[in-house]
Amino acid sequence: MASSKNAILEVNGLRIERGGTVILEEVNWRVEPGQHWAVLGANGSGKTSLLSALTGYLMPTAGEIAVLGCRYGQSDWRELRRHIGLVSSSIRQLMADSEPALQTVVSGKYAIIDFWGKVSAADRARGLRLLAQIECRHLAARPWLYLSQGERQRVLIGRALMARPRLLILDEPCAGLDPAAREHFLQFLERLGRQRQAPTLVLVTHHVEEIMPVFSHALLLQSGRILASGSKPSVLTSSRLSTTFAAPVRLQRRGERFGLTVREKVRRVI
Repeated sequence: MASSKNAILEVNGLRIERGGTVILEEVNWRVEPGQHWAVLGANGSGKTSLLSALTGYLMPTAGEIAVLGCRYGQSDWRELRRHIGLVSSSIRQLMADSEPALQTVVSGKYAIIDFWGKVSAADRARGLRLLAQIECRHLAARPWLYLSQGERQRVLIGRALMARPRLLILDEPCAGLDPAAREHFLQFLERLGRQRQAPTLVLVTHHVEEIMPVFSHALLLQSGRILASGSKPSVLTSSRLSTTFAAPVRLQRRGERFGLTVREKVRRVI
């Protein structure tokens, strides 16, 4: 594959097989500058394996992955990984209870959990700017233990932005949030994605309700294969989502947002 330097991300012919089980098969995906993507799929569809491959933690059986025109396997994967920010529950669970929010954000520059180094004046200044950007400047000195779940997710986004990534992957960031906190966080994502110089966002979720207007494209995974990918209006349909989740569903448009209703299966009486 001749990767394009203009693309943020290119995946071509990706296959992941472990222990005789095919997890992902013939995955092709291209993310262009200015696009924000939502990735949906049922449990077991291959979302976690796709993310692990994109971040260099899971080696493909076949195929190629390129970030900003540089391919895994032909470039230093540690350097490529620095261009990808990741916010996931696995990172959230590793934070030290006593660590202040500012220190958590600064630790993202060094990709270190439980950072105990001395914070330089330059890093402190940038960390404070990022806390302001994620609307958490007032939390700079507050320990991790006393942050709400929504505040923790925002701080982890600030941590990811500390390394100046071009691509920010959000792995089910609303998991564990109550309805009000979830909506506040989603509105924050909308504002973040519309900021000048914002990184490309990739939101991984089970819920169409979490796909904010700022997300321009969608990818549907089903049994390790891409069922559909492209512009949001062309991909998000009742028929395709019914196949994705293996259940009869009806997609509803609520202004610029979506809702999903699971329809009762018709039982045939004999």
